[in-house]
Amino acid sequence: MQHWITIWKKTSLIKRILIGMLLGGILGVSVPSFTGISLLGELFVGGLKAIAPVLVFALVANALSQHQSGQASNMKTVIFLYLLGTFAAALVSVLASFLFPIGIELSEVSVTTSSPDGITQVLSNLLLNLVDNPINALVTSNYIGILSWSVVFGIAMKEASKNSKELLTTMAAITSKIVEWIINLAPFGILGLVFKAIADKGLASLASYGLLLIVLVLTMAFVALVINPLIAFIYLRENPYPLVFKCLKVSGITAFFTRSSAANIPVNLKLCQELGLNPDTYTVSIPLGATVNMAGAAVTINILTLAAVHTLGIQVDFATAFVLSVVATISACGASGIAGGSLLLIPIACSLFGISNDIAMQVVGVGFVIGVIQDSCETALNSSTDVLFTAVAEYATTRKK
Repeated sequence: MQHWITIWKKTSLIKRILIGMLLGGILGVSVPSFTGISLLGELFVGGLKAIAPVLVFALVANALSQHQSGQASNMKTVIFLYLLGTFAAALVSVLASFLFPIGIELSEVSVTTSSPDGITQVLSNLLLNLVDNPINALVTSNYIGILSWSVVFGIAMKEASKNSKELLTTMAAITSKIVEWIINLAPFGILGLVFKAIADKGLASLASYGLLLIVLVLTMAFVALVINPLIAFIYLRENPYPLVFKCLKVSGITAFFTRSSAANIPVNLKLCQELGLNPDTYTVSIPLGATVNMAGAAVTINILTLAAVHTLGIQVDFATAFVLSVVATISACGASGIAGGSLLLIPIACSLFGISNDIAMQVVGVGFVIGVIQDSCETALNSSTDVLFTAVAEYATTRKK
């Protein structure tokens, strides 16, 4: 037994995760009634979600408290890349919908989940989250609130004594170590998540919405493998694919199965550390990206909205499509970093075309039906891009020097 444990420890985490995926798929098909296996996935995601708010607060506050005036930071470039990438993804999804117009059956779908009333409410919620009670923000995983208060605490701690700063540094280090322990359990968590997806939905559960799902997945793949590398190349002026594939392999795989950008924050922070990035930047940009860098969400919002538009026979001109992309970009930035968070913003986009909320919520229902794959691909794109653009911003600045 000791021999096999040693081999397991020496095997790379990615290989161990792939083994977990394979075993989860086999067990999901062969013994779907053995629901206890899915508990592994729930424990893994629960652990990540539980520690992530504390980790974000500790790392951001510590980074800012230690920051000295004149130290390099690439946050402006990172935020610009986040917005550019999300808007580009929105435009690509509109083009994909025009090239492959898809109609969907709406009458058989119904949901009761409420959604925001409009862009104003989305922006209002974002601003209110900034001033949420800091304890409540930690408890409810309100990352906008956590970020805002960690920035306040971090700046205030710059005036504290050296011993106080060391205490904050120790807290950040201890939290990071706990995260490392949880991430090392990823193969077992992924096993449980794959098992649950296959046992609950079955391999053929998505057949009725296959064409819509194919367009969604291929569009996200195009953004991940063409648009994002193009943006990276413009900044780096060198082959971006080694970095792109690294981010997709390490961040994208875990995000695909956790289906939560928030839960994937610890994974992304560890990857940034492995890439040798500046912690003053990535300890802020990664949790921020989990909230506002939502290229996959923009793709989902646009394609599902335009599917409803095509179904209802509504004509769409270029100007309207452009406005839709802007709305999808803004709405996507307000999507929560949890599974299915982007779907509830579809009614906002539908309102541009005069589509009633009842019909729009039926479209949301379609999204939940295909969510097993759609939301997994969306989160993989969103989360891996957080690291990609953070790295691109820093590498571009470093190489200019």
